Amino acid sequence: MSKIVTKPKLSRRKFLLVSAVAGGGVLIGYAATRPSRHRLANDTLASGGDRFVTSWIRLQPDNRVTIYVPHAEMGQGVHTSLAMMAADELDAAWELVDVEQAPATDLFANEAVVAGFGEELLPEFLMGLVNFAALPAAQIVNIQITGGSSSVRYTGENSMRVAGAAARQMLLECAAERWSVAAGECATESSHVIHSASGRSIAYGELADDAARLEPPANPVLKDRSQFNIMGRAISRRDIPAKVDGSAPYGIDAHSEDMLYAALRLAPVFGARLASVNAEEALAQRGVRKVVELEDGYAVVADNYWRAKQALQLVEAEFAPTENDSVSSAVLAERFDRALAESNGSRDFESGDADTALEDAQDVFEASYRVPYLAHAAMEPMNCTVHIQGDRADLWTSTQDALGIKSRVARVAGLSEDNVTFHNSYLGGGFGRRLPFTWNVIDHATLVAMEFDVPVKTILTREEDMRQDYYRPAVHSNFKAAFDAEGRVTAWHNRFTGPIQVPGAAHIPYGIPNQSIRVVDVETHVPIASWRSVDHSQQTFFIESFIDEIAHRRGINPYQLRMELLQDHPRHRNVLQVAAESAGYGSGLPEGRALGIAVQESFGSIAAQVAEVSIGGDGRPVVHKVTCAMDCGWVVNPDTAEAQIESGIIFGLTAALYGAITIEDGRVVQGNFPDYEMLRMADSPEIVVHLVESGNALGGLGEPATPPVAAAVANAIYILTGQRVRELPIGDRDFSIDQSLAGNV
Repeated sequence: MSKIVTKPKLSRRKFLLVSAVAGGGVLIGYAATRPSRHRLANDTLASGGDRFVTSWIRLQPDNRVTIYVPHAEMGQGVHTSLAMMAADELDAAWELVDVEQAPATDLFANEAVVAGFGEELLPEFLMGLVNFAALPAAQIVNIQITGGSSSVRYTGENSMRVAGAAARQMLLECAAERWSVAAGECATESSHVIHSASGRSIAYGELADDAARLEPPANPVLKDRSQFNIMGRAISRRDIPAKVDGSAPYGIDAHSEDMLYAALRLAPVFGARLASVNAEEALAQRGVRKVVELEDGYAVVADNYWRAKQALQLVEAEFAPTENDSVSSAVLAERFDRALAESNGSRDFESGDADTALEDAQDVFEASYRVPYLAHAAMEPMNCTVHIQGDRADLWTSTQDALGIKSRVARVAGLSEDNVTFHNSYLGGGFGRRLPFTWNVIDHATLVAMEFDVPVKTILTREEDMRQDYYRPAVHSNFKAAFDAEGRVTAWHNRFTGPIQVPGAAHIPYGIPNQSIRVVDVETHVPIASWRSVDHSQQTFFIESFIDEIAHRRGINPYQLRMELLQDHPRHRNVLQVAAESAGYGSGLPEGRALGIAVQESFGSIAAQVAEVSIGGDGRPVVHKVTCAMDCGWVVNPDTAEAQIESGIIFGLTAALYGAITIEDGRVVQGNFPDYEMLRMADSPEIVVHLVESGNALGGLGEPATPPVAAAVANAIYILTGQRVRELPIGDRDFSIDQSLAGNV
């Protein structure tokens, strides 16, 4: 029976990363013993007359430039956006720019993500060390991750722009030296260095060899926004043509003539172990080569996937009983409620004295909310192809962290990381599912492949993927609000079940003087991990629903209350105003419709949304329109930004209306889209997007549009029906309107 390596928790890698950065001394020695990255790149990757002038930028003799992007392209347009940022600072002609995903080697480890998340996790006095140690830390911990809405705001701002500006400065210096003039007399334009006084011009490609001999400056001067030529323009994504004509390679497309295929079944109850297997009938089927027993499951390997999958049904297997075999969603809900009732939890945020304010209050209002587990349900089935050849391996899979996955395969197979070759591909959806600590089939695929000397492609069925996911946590949240004699809110009291995955998601921007926000951790056997927008998707529903309830309790308009309590947050007020005015908030609406509103800051961006909702003849909510105003600082590619916002709204609306993973007998009930519904095109609302540029630091765009929509829809339903939504999903609930209960706008 093949052994599965221990699945690292979400916090393990973060702990290693922070420890490595904070430790510092090891990293100083590590960095000092390695040549600069662009020199290593020239030694190992450059060919012909090509030259790396920084680790991310390669120039060719024909004046084309290749920009290496260390992030996976999973539909978010990051290959185009990051290339735009580097090319603009380089003053490259966009038509001469090529884009490649960086190879999975530590040469292209992503220090910008390390520094960015380090800034969020570590105290300010350590930031100097973080910035120094980011690269070696990324190389040691194998960071090449795509997630956390970090690509543009961290890698783009702190790697791509810097690389482009550094390369431009180096090319200026090389041209000036060749012409024996001062570098300040030269300028760059459209992939050329120009000396206006003499009328001379030289292409970047002609200077590549000279520039490659220089060390890139650490702190080059970046352009002012007024100087941008490429950033800020709506530029077509580079990945679209291949996705339209079908030539775009995904992990599942890996193929060779001698390839075998594995169908995998894992223990239905998380944590159970395989007890016995009778594979006699399966092994007798045409094309079946082997049945591989694993600690927590088994795989049938055959000469095509259909045969492997069919034979899998014929295997008779028993799994050892566990203490969780009788656990259900109801049992877990009782556990959460009991924990909140019995424990005061641990501090998340405290300000003032909420307990005293509650005791002295003229009125106290309480409400409780809950949301279920959610699956990732990415469209491309989970898959991994591994080819073990002695002390080497090749790896094909769709992943959000190529270096991390490569390291994991090496560890399972007992190989050196340097002897594992990862083959890049596009991703058919990720949302946190294709990270090393959530991509559980990687271990199994590697162990299965170790039994053969040909490539083996392991594929999870949709049912197996949905029942073996790492889920968005189910969370319960209890609130209390205190009011004084004038109706002012004097206290905000919140207790919610953990764990906290993203610090600060439960914090509020509202000017309430006394706040007590605490988390109560509750252990379950259900595996959890990052899901698009992480904690913000649950906490925004809770917070923005409760603030709406407070407004109605006070008898004032929910929009007006938000504006009143956001005096210290002008960016929040601005996006609220833009969204409300665009949606027609406060003006006439078609009969039977109402507007709900919500706002949230996440990943450095602030999103306000207004949902226009009615109740259909069947009593179900109908979302006609969602208006979103997004302040992400400033926008690199408006077309991609709008697409990401639209995508995030659809993702969040799907969860609000339909999303629920339920547990019975210790196992997941849902197995495919008929019982884990998705929002269909015919039911999708009109989406209006306003990009509000405040000029602040860049924020993320892949996730911030997801959190507000559930609360916005729920708040509209209350106005229509007088029925308060405190639990998701809501798509199958009957909200038949009783006009006597309907609230006021």
